[in-house]
Amino acid sequence: MQWKGVMPAMTTAFDEQLSVDHGFVARHARWLIENGCTGIICLGSLGEAATLTFDEKIAIVKTVVDAVSPAIPVVAAISALSTAEAVKMAEASAGVGAQGLMILPPYVYKGDWREMRAHVAAILKATPLQGMLYNNPVAYGTDFIPEQIAELADEFPNLVAVKESSTDVRRVTAIRALTGDRLAIFMGVDDAIVEGIEAGALGWVAGVVNALPRESVDVFDLAAKGDKQAAFALYRWLLPLLRMDTVPKFVQLIKQVQEELGAGSARVRPPRLQVVDAELAETRAVVAHALANRVAGASVSTPFQK
Repeated sequence: MQWKGVMPAMTTAFDEQLSVDHGFVARHARWLIENGCTGIICLGSLGEAATLTFDEKIAIVKTVVDAVSPAIPVVAAISALSTAEAVKMAEASAGVGAQGLMILPPYVYKGDWREMRAHVAAILKATPLQGMLYNNPVAYGTDFIPEQIAELADEFPNLVAVKESSTDVRRVTAIRALTGDRLAIFMGVDDAIVEGIEAGALGWVAGVVNALPRESVDVFDLAAKGDKQAAFALYRWLLPLLRMDTVPKFVQLIKQVQEELGAGSARVRPPRLQVVDAELAETRAVVAHALANRVAGASVSTPFQK
């Protein structure tokens, strides 16, 4: 598979009973691809993986695989409390057609490098699928520093990408200094994408793209082509929305933006609850301001087909 471009960390749609809405998941995945995204990443933090059962996770991967063309890579995020469950999840995801894995540190336990290395290694050894290491010390308390990432890349040929969500763009150049072009580096926070591309990132695991795919892809493509003036004009317009990806309630906020734009529902599974009152009003105000002040000439996402 090709690790490049904009790959949404896709939200998980729920029906009124908070069961997974597989019909919507399939339509959403196709819509994202139709608007220029290069692949789909399921079951990540934005996909509320911690609230999904094992069987639900594998069923979602299969739904997305069946929904899109075989040429479109579907990546399963592997997150679990135990290494044994993570390995089982990797094997099951491969079994239903996932083309890649995004490997997270284990939930809850913040181990040292020896323990985290063993966890990641077990997942990489479990299948022949290519893997992306997800580094998010802000959310998970585990920091894979560039030297450790380089060590994993030296030992495991199927580690081919890194999702860098430390919020420190300098990490991109630090990883590249140690690994050259060995790894495809993806930015994992929405509001650092243009800076990350300038530093050498090849891809974006994006969040607000769930609601605004064409606009997100345009920002990425303009930055990748070096059209700084156009890229920053569109980027500045999107930034108030992109910053929703970097706060504790990012799932609720991004899903609310989807609902405001007719591209999904704001439903979330507890312990998360939908935003209300002042938070809801503020979110709606940000969306309304963005819609009223679109950058001239910017592409617009096609209407979502419900």
